[in-house]
Amino acid sequence: MSTASTAAPAAPVRGSVAALDVGGTKIAGGLVDPSGRLLHQVQCPTPAREDAATVLGAVRHVLDALAAHPGWPLVTAAGIGSAGPVDTAAGTVSPVNIPAWRSFPLVGEVSAHPAVHGLPVVLGGDAVAMAAAEHWLGAARPYDDVLCMVVSTGVGAGLVLGGAVHHGPSGNAGHLGHITVDLDGDPCPCGSRGCLEGLASGTAIAARAARDGWRPTGPDTSASAVAKSARLGDPVALRAFDRAARALAAGIAATAALVDIRAAVVGGGVAKAGPVLFEPLRRHLDGYATLSFTAGLDLLPARLGTDAGLVGAAALALHRADRGNRATPEARTAEEAVRPRTAPCLPA
Repeated sequence: MSTASTAAPAAPVRGSVAALDVGGTKIAGGLVDPSGRLLHQVQCPTPAREDAATVLGAVRHVLDALAAHPGWPLVTAAGIGSAGPVDTAAGTVSPVNIPAWRSFPLVGEVSAHPAVHGLPVVLGGDAVAMAAAEHWLGAARPYDDVLCMVVSTGVGAGLVLGGAVHHGPSGNAGHLGHITVDLDGDPCPCGSRGCLEGLASGTAIAARAARDGWRPTGPDTSASAVAKSARLGDPVALRAFDRAARALAAGIAATAALVDIRAAVVGGGVAKAGPVLFEPLRRHLDGYATLSFTAGLDLLPARLGTDAGLVGAAALALHRADRGNRATPEARTAEEAVRPRTAPCLPA
């Protein structure tokens, strides 16, 4: 199995985190320092349709590649952001887009890797990790109450409430991709129907465009190709994005009514479409978010791009370490002396 690798010029420091971002398309790993710098990155494709052991083999392959980096001895924790649902208490994951993993003990398996053994391992949902990253270092940083969304192969979201990332008891708070926005909609692999993900994901945009007669100009049939056609004025492509934007707007407005957010940050591959997505999204959001406390929500593109999953997974692990360091007054004093001013703000 081949692994792509990138590296930044900075060297790891003591207290760095080994971060994993596990999704239906790729499994990425990185070394992240305590200030949030992504120092080294590797990734490989996710064998999402294979059996559980094969998918785990890809995770182990990424960990092997990370452990071979000369900075690995300075790693003091591991953080995982995984497609969900997740169960952070049990350390298990059940990604909708990885069928072989149901209640899969990912924390236990990562902990058993020889290079990780003995390190604390922290699990979070991938969209919760993205929210942690964007609130720490990205577009959500100015806000105490904000929804952060990933619109890509699927649709995920995480919430920042009262200035802290909100996980919920199972770690799935903000799982917006699987709220119903179309009562008579198509069945979803999650078991429900009419889910936001089924209308607004990149997969859904491409499928809808093709169903309505869009024809690609080359071999690429993804939402990225649909966006390219939309930018050139193709009416079918524009309608596909408008439909997705309307579904996203309904989900954002419902979230605003439920938990009183001030902004929504949207990232992921589909967000790279830029105005093709954001212009109809703004228009539809103004039509759905009409109550006095939901109207005028700030709508922002995510800032950290594809690095958000790894940076966010590291933020979750750093927060766990931060809580441990506060166990004694002496540790708290030492921690406050070295804590970066941009430390992630997560729940105690």
